[in-house]
Amino acid sequence: MSQTRVFEILGRYDSAGDCHKLLYAPIHEPWTYRETRVYEVVFEGDAERMTSFVGEVLVDPISQESREGGASAFTDAAFVLEYGMKAGALDLEKEAILSYYRSLKAPGFELKSLTLRTRIYVFGAGADSKPFVRDVCNPAIHKWEVKAPAA
Repeated sequence: MSQTRVFEILGRYDSAGDCHKLLYAPIHEPWTYRETRVYEVVFEGDAERMTSFVGEVLVDPISQESREGGASAFTDAAFVLEYGMKAGALDLEKEAILSYYRSLKAPGFELKSLTLRTRIYVFGAGADSKPFVRDVCNPAIHKWEVKAPAA
């Protein structure tokens, strides 16, 4: 029977940055953001070995930390923009991970599905998601969702 686990990878030493780094048009608000990566793994087999694989392959133990479960890392954000590649779009990171997994002789679990997404947490009173969706997401290759941070 398949199991699903969600891991969010955060930069251990990162801090909120100026939203102007993400947007093409200037905004007149002091909004900031944090960016993380989310990996959703559907697998069969040994859950401990799969979690170990994630820790060894997807997390830099010095500069990153991993949170399991999928809940938002920053509940004080105004909103969360979560986006990833559409099915059929080339995702080089995903392909590299799958290639490495396929090279393992006895991983102890069968990887059924891997979904990668980026989460952008935006902080600041009255923060509006529209300019972020417009400037960060490409409708030809991305699928995205704007959600409340507690989701």
